[in-house]
Amino acid sequence: MKALTIGGVGVVSPAGWGLAALREFLARDEAVVPEFLERTTSAGDVIRTPMARVPALADRALLPKLARLRRASSVGKFAAAAALEALGPERKAEIEAGQLRLGVICSMMNGCVNYSNRFYGEVLADPAVASPILFPETVYNAPASHLSAMVQCTAPNDTIIGDGAEVFLALDLAAEWLERGDADAVLVVAPEEADWLSAEALGYYDRRILPGEGAAAVLLEKDGAGPRLAAVPDGVSYALEPDRTRALKRLWSQLSAVDDGFTVWADGRVGVPRLDAAEDSVPWCGPRISTRLMLGEAMGASAAIQLVAAVDALQQGVYRQAVVTSVGGNQGVGGCRLVAAE
Repeated sequence: MKALTIGGVGVVSPAGWGLAALREFLARDEAVVPEFLERTTSAGDVIRTPMARVPALADRALLPKLARLRRASSVGKFAAAAALEALGPERKAEIEAGQLRLGVICSMMNGCVNYSNRFYGEVLADPAVASPILFPETVYNAPASHLSAMVQCTAPNDTIIGDGAEVFLALDLAAEWLERGDADAVLVVAPEEADWLSAEALGYYDRRILPGEGAAAVLLEKDGAGPRLAAVPDGVSYALEPDRTRALKRLWSQLSAVDDGFTVWADGRVGVPRLDAAEDSVPWCGPRISTRLMLGEAMGASAAIQLVAAVDALQQGVYRQAVVTSVGGNQGVGGCRLVAAE
């Protein structure tokens, strides 16, 4: 089996648009300042929910001039910006010239919610004025479709839906495509957008969880020059091991992570002891990156943002290895281990 490497990463987060913004934000070791989503109930009450929002896009060069993206909601634009950064201009040109077959996998939990709310809200209020142009943006596969159109992909395209650990299944699927020869490179993208319904739903888990949004992308290829994807164990399903601490312990043994001071752990803690108990139970003294504590809980995008932060830490030359884990909300525990490029 050839080594699977990460040839590029991209990210959009409450820290800003791009990897440099994320790196600078994490270096400050500060939590994001939340904004508030507001909605008015039928009784006239105003409900305000704190949210870690992605700042407005200042540099329009970060998004291509694509007709599809003009009508896309923020989840599609987040995905496109992260994907373009991960690909870089040279690979994008190779794909468009037919010299590189790119597969696309989108991994998400919440997905295309803003236009779904708007479209179905219009249907309920007055079916005659519901805009059919919005309907294609309500389906889960819309961001993946936009990405393939954006770079003229001819290799497989897929969208997988799950909980906050689903991106590791996407990595496993990408590895399968590469080993089978279905694609020369695979772009894994995990986007999510802010929405009052999902933000308020997170509050039912715990009011201390700060909802977030954003997207992260990683480009997988064989024998590239980037960090090596050393291990992506099968996720541990709660159907087989319902206790989250034991589920993480089982996954951890397969990751073969070494607490040697040169390995960084990008964990999925959110700042709620009950939800962080599984990862807090691991005896770890080495360096940690806890992006959710600083950027909020972005559902399907959070683990991918952790992954990008881990890759960037390796590329800075400080660490030799990185381990990334996520304790999913209702399906299972997932993770991976990365080794710095030689």
